[in-house]
Amino acid sequence: MTGSLACRLVAEAFGTFVLVFAGSSAIVVDHQTDGALGQVGVALVWGLTVLALVYAIGDASGCHLNPAVTLGFSADGRFPPAEVAPYAASQCLGAILGSLGIGLVFPDAVGLTVTAPSGGLAQSFAMEVFLTLYLMFVILRVSSGSKERGAMAGVAVGGVIAANALCGGPVSGASMNPARSLGPALVSGRFDTLWIYLVAPCLGALVAVLVHRFIQAPPSNPPRGHSEDRS
Repeated sequence: MTGSLACRLVAEAFGTFVLVFAGSSAIVVDHQTDGALGQVGVALVWGLTVLALVYAIGDASGCHLNPAVTLGFSADGRFPPAEVAPYAASQCLGAILGSLGIGLVFPDAVGLTVTAPSGGLAQSFAMEVFLTLYLMFVILRVSSGSKERGAMAGVAVGGVIAANALCGGPVSGASMNPARSLGPALVSGRFDTLWIYLVAPCLGALVAVLVHRFIQAPPSNPPRGHSEDRS
């Protein structure tokens, strides 16, 4: 990553602001137009916004936009532990500003953007763990250091966001992001199930690190025909 820590924090705050404002706007517009966007449309807005941001600020800050992702990179040894808290704080600030922006454009509609379980608490917790595990695993596999690599990294990450929103949205809201859930909760004053969206994504990200490390670990006994010694 290039630039000072201050510049990277601004990039993370701005990127998270854009993500929360754009994604939340889609939710509100879909509600106010009696489902004109639909679940697919809302999911695409989240995914396409992440895709665009990866290309826009990936080189500046790594485009984490998510405290769970930053935690996962740090647990995998790719990100300085001392910078996890500043990154998470900037992401939460961006999410709060995004939710405040929703309140300005759509008065009294912030409550629509709060992530909340549609069913049982345990079901939503498990869904958030799985969705974030999947997301973090893909990010780890398509990234170099703590930023995405290659022209298609943004497509992969944005695609996972959209897919997760489609399959998990009706169950848990498909947050996968503590900052994304914290912003609307603070602005609307609804905290009853916020703990799910603070804990489950972080747990999922840490499990993803374990899966990633297991897959990339060199086998102790390489299969016959794959040895480097071919003399």
